[in-house]
Amino acid sequence: MSRTTRYDTLAAARRRPPQVDGNNAGADRRHRHQTIEELFGSDTFSVSEMRARLPKAAYKALMETIQNGTPLDASLADVVAMAMKEWAIEKGASHYTHWFQPLTGLTAEKHDSFVTPNAGGGAVAEFTGEALTQGEPDASSFPSGGLRATFEARGYTAWDPTSPAFIVRSGGGATYLAIPTAFASWTGEALDNKIPLLRSMAALDAHTRRALAAFGVEARRVTATLGPEQEYFLIDEEFFYRRPDLMVTGRTLFGAKPPKGQELEDHYFGTIPERVLAYMTDVERELYRLGVPVKTRHNEVAPGQFEMAPIYENANLAADHQQLTMLMMRNIARKYGLLALLHEKPFAGVNGSGKHLNWSFAWEGGNLLEPGDTPHDNLQFLFFCTAVLRAVERHQDLIRASVAYAGNDHRLGANEAPPAIISVFLGEQLLDVFEQIERVGSASSSKQGGLLGLDIAVLPPLSKHAGDRNRTSPFAFTGNKFEFRALGSSQSISFPATVLNAIVAEAIDEMATELEADLRKGMALEDAVRAILAREIPRLKRIVFNGDGYSDAWHKEAERRGLLNLRNTLDALPHLGSEKNLALFEKYGILSPREMESRQEIVYEQYFKTVNIEGETAAEVARTMILPAALRYVDELGQIVKRNQQLGIESDGALSILRETNGLVNQLTGTTAELVRQNAELGGDDVHSKAHHMRENIVPAMAAVRDVVDRLERLVPDDLWPLPRYRDMLFVK
Repeated sequence: MSRTTRYDTLAAARRRPPQVDGNNAGADRRHRHQTIEELFGSDTFSVSEMRARLPKAAYKALMETIQNGTPLDASLADVVAMAMKEWAIEKGASHYTHWFQPLTGLTAEKHDSFVTPNAGGGAVAEFTGEALTQGEPDASSFPSGGLRATFEARGYTAWDPTSPAFIVRSGGGATYLAIPTAFASWTGEALDNKIPLLRSMAALDAHTRRALAAFGVEARRVTATLGPEQEYFLIDEEFFYRRPDLMVTGRTLFGAKPPKGQELEDHYFGTIPERVLAYMTDVERELYRLGVPVKTRHNEVAPGQFEMAPIYENANLAADHQQLTMLMMRNIARKYGLLALLHEKPFAGVNGSGKHLNWSFAWEGGNLLEPGDTPHDNLQFLFFCTAVLRAVERHQDLIRASVAYAGNDHRLGANEAPPAIISVFLGEQLLDVFEQIERVGSASSSKQGGLLGLDIAVLPPLSKHAGDRNRTSPFAFTGNKFEFRALGSSQSISFPATVLNAIVAEAIDEMATELEADLRKGMALEDAVRAILAREIPRLKRIVFNGDGYSDAWHKEAERRGLLNLRNTLDALPHLGSEKNLALFEKYGILSPREMESRQEIVYEQYFKTVNIEGETAAEVARTMILPAALRYVDELGQIVKRNQQLGIESDGALSILRETNGLVNQLTGTTAELVRQNAELGGDDVHSKAHHMRENIVPAMAAVRDVVDRLERLVPDDLWPLPRYRDMLFVK
């Protein structure tokens, strides 16, 4: 009987953190003994590097652009390029690249050497201001959603001076300078995630400064801030490369739930395994070098699941840093014999992974969503918080659509993710303040948390918050920010952040216009603000929900309130192109209708391609790996039954298992044939009909095949089963 070559679980379990090799021992020791202060930002062309290397006037002008958003002086380019080149070469860089974020959700780069031949037959290192400020990568093979025809290849990258250039160190000694850039077509339309994010930040800045001016505050600049939490799984690479479904799709298309998963709740915040902690430490060191302010690390809920989170930053910088975080997590895992899985649902039956996006906005005087100790007296905070509620209430469809894609369909609405119904959790304290305003037009008190005594003399009293947190809310106020919890773990944070910036800019614009009109009529500031709040809050009440977002009662209540329940990607996507949303993005100069519609088309196309790849992979694995293994087992059982009958031995047990296994083989043959048939259909000539074919036919066909395969996994012997099981992948660390 032919047997599967067994993957070595024991060898995987024996792995240890790598030792420093002799070639890099000295550099690695120096690296490891640097303090965080010495390490942080050491591989970025930081403010301190610019101050040291640029002429004083050039440095001052560049800081005006970076810190206050003043237009970039083109004459600075050559000076900055020279200083940046010298710094990069000192760091060992031989090449440079314009690092950009096309609409794939990932990053892209094309490397050019600093070396230029000279007349004497030698070479010199050159890097001009033109090379710094503008690049020309071929745009023909990136998603455009119809913005340009395939034969229209020209695209441009433009230097973003507000995000520092950085050094990338790769295996084999390769070192290069990466320059964050925007990416646009020959016609000037945005082909990336950075341009609309920067535009949305500018809109939020302009209208928030208007509102602050009405409050008597003169702000130089208002900036959106982000703090994205990153959840992920780690598995041993031994298992990854023996799972074609993981390699091709990023998730397991088959896999029976193990006897032990997360039921005992013993993994969450547990002791971090040795190899994982070594990996986390290495990732953090590399991110510190790149100026990424990583703050938190811990075990997440599911076995094999972990989380990493940074301190809040300027939204544009946070988006760039998030891409670097995902890149470093993937690259460094291999060094430890691990694979970092960023798919939203790599394993069925256990928690999936999200990327909670903590959002706020601030000026040089502080966070505008900081309520203070007495929120009822903080009219400025109440004004801006109400603007956020107004934005969410009006654009719940757009918020939901911003996180709609195939991977996220596996987790939204499940126990580790919020429901697809967008609502806002305010907490007891703020809800009480808003209810007071609704009843009488103003608020006179705020609930206080006080101290929490634990009745143990040696333990200190704890400061108790005025309200609890709600993990079932998709958009929750968490003290001085809103946590948008519906993002998936593999997703770029740029477009969801763009949406939040845009809708809040619109709400502030409209409310500031009302406030300015009331002030011109002679109303006192406090009276004018209270009048706006009293008008707004009753209308916004339908979006506020502090209860259990998973409950059936809430789903019924949400429907009664008229809230949308867009359960999957194809339910949500049409809203991206609605007249309301196209008008919003056009009004604030963030995306033209053509740019917005192109993004809608790209998500349709990516949904179709993602599910199509999964369907083809599921059929191939079922036919070439699972079915042969099951047939071998049927044949083995048949031989046992036949031999026992010849010997006159009872074979009821073996015969029962044979019948059960053979029945499942017949079912697998039928369900796989149906999946193959549906895969061949594709669903039509346009991407919309193809996407709907995927959802309505391929997804259920894959589920039918999986149901049979997972039942077979519980019957077929371990040495015949061709795929690593969940118990191996989730628990070997």
